[in-house]
Amino acid sequence: MKFRSLPALGLAALLALSTSGSWAAGAHAGGHGHADHQDHHASMETSYGKPGDAARVKRSIEVVMSDDMRFTPANIQVKRGETVRFVVSNAGQIRHEFSLGTKQELEEHYEQMKKFPDMVHDEPNKVSLEPGQQGEVIWQFTRSGKVDFACLHVGHYEAGMKGQVSVGK
Repeated sequence: MKFRSLPALGLAALLALSTSGSWAAGAHAGGHGHADHQDHHASMETSYGKPGDAARVKRSIEVVMSDDMRFTPANIQVKRGETVRFVVSNAGQIRHEFSLGTKQELEEHYEQMKKFPDMVHDEPNKVSLEPGQQGEVIWQFTRSGKVDFACLHVGHYEAGMKGQVSVGK
């Protein structure tokens, strides 16, 4: 069996892509993430935690999103170090999302959503759901403090579709 080597130009392009920071960052313009970014997601550490390991989930918390632009519950208590499975349901008639982040991250992302309202997310701290759908976010909260969550679809955030996770010691 004979193997052919990649032409030098092709190899250079492949190396450039594999070392580029933008390769793993995903794209905001057309939509978030790609299935190829699973490894990037697994190592994504934030100021409020990291993607959780399903085998370490100690409890599940049901979160319902509704067209009255509210989350139920809107205030959630967890312990530092705890890995939680958020089971998120869209009980409304329009698309909603559950997005964990700092207030600053959520507000910055909301500005992107205004520019690209059809954005679909494939990130461990977000789930976008059509009416009647259910999804999940598994997250490990590694630091004490407050973590915000919101629906960042245009108009929903301003209408009060926000909540907060209190991470205790």
